[in-house]
Amino acid sequence: MKKLLLAVSTVALLGLSAQASADKELKVGKKIYDRAFGRGCGACHDISSNPQLTALIKAGELSEESFAKTLKEGKNGMPKAMAAIMAVGPVKKAGYSEDEAIAAVYKYLSK
Repeated sequence: MKKLLLAVSTVALLGLSAQASADKELKVGKKIYDRAFGRGCGACHDISSNPQLTALIKAGELSEESFAKTLKEGKNGMPKAMAAIMAVGPVKKAGYSEDEAIAAVYKYLSK
């Protein structure tokens, strides 16, 4: 009985830990979108003349790999963004790598 209780408790704690990690990732992703380049990504991407990132991602038209490549290398009028992303306070506080930061903002835009 004790072993069963221990197993159930362990599974519950792992589930809570995974949920807390997912929530943290969404929060950091939102902070990146709101704060990168000092004014946030939406300053350019939430206006009609520029790509609507959320719609493209949700429609499956912009993969995480393409998204990451554009953030790292820039494209057309989009500058390289990794330095600006990595400078966001919550990214530094979380100790995220570039790939983790990209995944966080992509996940935020995917929700």
